[in-house]
Amino acid sequence: MTDAPQKITAAILAIGDELLSGRTRDANTHFLAGWLTERGVALCEARIVGDDQADIVAALNALRARYDYVFTSGGIGPTHDDITVDAIAAAFEVPVIEHPKAIALIRAWHKARDEEVTPARARMARTPEGAVLIDNPVSGAPGVRIDNVFVMAGVPRIFQGMLNAIEGEIERGAIIHSRAATAAGLPESRIADQLREIQSALKDVAIGSYPIDGDEKGVTVVARSQNSETAEAAINAVSAAMRALGFDPEMKDRN
Repeated sequence: MTDAPQKITAAILAIGDELLSGRTRDANTHFLAGWLTERGVALCEARIVGDDQADIVAALNALRARYDYVFTSGGIGPTHDDITVDAIAAAFEVPVIEHPKAIALIRAWHKARDEEVTPARARMARTPEGAVLIDNPVSGAPGVRIDNVFVMAGVPRIFQGMLNAIEGEIERGAIIHSRAATAAGLPESRIADQLREIQSALKDVAIGSYPIDGDEKGVTVVARSQNSETAEAAINAVSAAMRALGFDPEMKDRN
């Protein structure tokens, strides 16, 4: 008998005043959640902090002590308000250096485009001492990894490119199998008691209910488990309860 795959956990720390003001939508958390789920890694927490070094340091130290992986997004660009590198270095109590390989990559990238490496562009070669570079196939300037922390760009296209670059560095965990049933017109409150009974009767499954448009258009119930048969059994029980209430559920495989 083999041991069950262990649970691998992660968190994301999204950085930037623009996220908190509503100017920019945080698309990276949504993308990362799906990307990690496909690899059996549970995204357990997401935090957003502004461009304040003390706040970034406090949040990062709390997250990296609790989870296997921490991903940061934002604040590693060329301008004065990009302070993530300094905050990461402060959290790890190491100095900031100009990484020789990073500046070489930046110079090569811009030389190939007949562009000058300005001081602002060179600023993106700054890294915490001891960090390992993360390739950036989109715009050249690398991200970094230090211990269990991946420091990534905030621009979604670059963030996603950096995720592809670290594919081999992420340990896989247990894949979560999801099954869903949607009943149009069924208020969530009408099936609440049945869901409670099904959850109590079945082990190693999580059942969640999600009203559609504030309960006006029905409800979707999702069963999640490391065991596909358990997820299937749970959603079958949910579907039977929906039918008993006079509603015909639509079944979906959510993997």
